Amino acid sequence: MLKLITFVSLLVSQVAAHGWVQEITLGSKVYTGFLPNTDNAQNPPPARIVRRIPDFNPITDLTRIDLQCGGSPTYQTAPAPLVGQIAAGETAKLNWTAWPANHKGPVLTYLAKAPEGVDITQWLPGTDAVWFKIDEVGKENGRWAASDLLTAASGVWSVKIPENLAPGQYILRNEIIDLHSATTYPGIQFFPSCAQIEVTGSGTGVPTELVSIPGVYTPESPGIVWDIGVEGDYTPPGPSVWTGEV
Repeated sequence: MLKLITFVSLLVSQVAAHGWVQEITLGSKVYTGFLPNTDNAQNPPPARIVRRIPDFNPITDLTRIDLQCGGSPTYQTAPAPLVGQIAAGETAKLNWTAWPANHKGPVLTYLAKAPEGVDITQWLPGTDAVWFKIDEVGKENGRWAASDLLTAASGVWSVKIPENLAPGQYILRNEIIDLHSATTYPGIQFFPSCAQIEVTGSGTGVPTELVSIPGVYTPESPGIVWDIGVEGDYTPPGPSVWTGEV
């Protein structure tokens, strides 16, 4: 019995130490996220707008393709069968599972536009430079995006789709970077989640600063090696935020 209690306690602590996007609200419509603990047990898995992940474990290798949307050395994520819809200028709300207080770090959001004539439910960006950042929060005034701000918002991270963004199909990539063991590399932990969305509207904004994932981060990038006990603000790694200017 003691061994069983110990095992259950260990399992609970592991689950509590990691997370995923369990629900997404696009405008006023709610979509269930990919739920690895239950969806992976079904064959085929339920149809989602969120690309499949194998489990709740982090990505720690900056060179792996899994850094893009989640995965493992023996499992790579694949396009999802569904696409959610949101208008440019509306807010996407990403509801994460409970995030532990000691797993501090930034929250970032990227978009990648599917090529013309390519259905996003069939598209894998690979290592092409197609990603641009639309939102980032690190540490400001002593408060971390994760877990301080995320917990204060009941686990919901809200990000506005740029008002002038050109319509089309995009991958919406929301990412928590956990710095609690990032004093050396490898040590940093990435938790990405990718949803497929159709952006509507009459915008004409097309970003010019595009990056590849993997490739956007290196062990030498500012913010990849970090001590969360250091005083002062923290600026997330990667490109600057694109706000929609043409």
